[in-house]
Amino acid sequence: MKKFKFNEAELVTDSVCEQVVQAYGYGFLDYPVPKFNAPITPRENVLRMYAGKRPFWTPNLNCDFNFIQPEVMPDAKARNKGGLDWFGIEWKYEELSGAAMVKPGTRRLSDICNWKEELIWPDLDAIDWAADYEANFKPYVDPDKASLFVIVNGCFERLADLTSFEDTFCYLLEEPEEVVALFDKFTDFHIKLMSIAKKYYHADIITYHDDMGTQINSFMSEKTFRDVIAPHSKKLVDAAHKMGLYVNYHSCGHVENLLDAYIDCGFDSWEGQDTANNITAVVDRYQGKIGTFSAFDVGQNEEIMREILSKRITEQGKFGKFIAWPFSEDLDIEKKSNEELYRISRQYFEKEVN
Repeated sequence: MKKFKFNEAELVTDSVCEQVVQAYGYGFLDYPVPKFNAPITPRENVLRMYAGKRPFWTPNLNCDFNFIQPEVMPDAKARNKGGLDWFGIEWKYEELSGAAMVKPGTRRLSDICNWKEELIWPDLDAIDWAADYEANFKPYVDPDKASLFVIVNGCFERLADLTSFEDTFCYLLEEPEEVVALFDKFTDFHIKLMSIAKKYYHADIITYHDDMGTQINSFMSEKTFRDVIAPHSKKLVDAAHKMGLYVNYHSCGHVENLLDAYIDCGFDSWEGQDTANNITAVVDRYQGKIGTFSAFDVGQNEEIMREILSKRITEQGKFGKFIAWPFSEDLDIEKKSNEELYRISRQYFEKEVN
């Protein structure tokens, strides 16, 4: 249909949209981004992609999403700035990395077998979520963009933060019943938090964090993941889907060997680590069974930037389920990449959606 045919006039606009600049992932976007004269809204395009339909263009995390990570959640504030999180774990902000980590020497849980006695569970009903949304988000949230609500500290990461990574690995093997019981409680907590995200912040997508690997390998075998982690992940995703939410699984490290299990859990997209995985090979292997969410450097000149974007769109976006997060040390190039990503991908997908 001709009305969907790409026209350069789509890029000619004085309209911009401000970001909800709660700290997330790689940090702040401190500049307004273009609001293109697209045939459908960015939100419609993102939801079209998640529903398994061909998008009109490659969704761009810089332009097409509202980032929502309320700092009335102690987890968010602690991870972004340091301090105590929801479970009393102390985090320390590191200037060099621009992120926080658990303060060395911190241990909140003496032993996995003592979790019922030692952990104090946050009261989610004690927070005035409606007031937080009205004051800190409503003025900035663009209804034409997809709203992405961020939950950090999944089950595995939380246990490691409460104790230590060494002990957590031992607990997976030596105390599986206690681990499963605790993870089930964590999952119920996160399901309630997702319902709050949907009701008060009008979320479309949950980004759920739980890193599962080092730079060279996963923390655990696929069997261990399926036995101990997967049942809770599936419970969480099933609950999200019943609420009308999609779930993006942020899981860093070399975790390609766990992708079959991630898919069986029902995750709608995987936000992996480009430097530790062959994302193109994953896309070819699964052919749209799970979306991929990639942050990548587009270089520092326009020619290289366009080459990188074209390669990403044609290799990682060819089955439609791809969300791009371009960045550059050169801010002008990064800003230009937002426009070029739209142009190149609109032309690439044009024949697929008409």
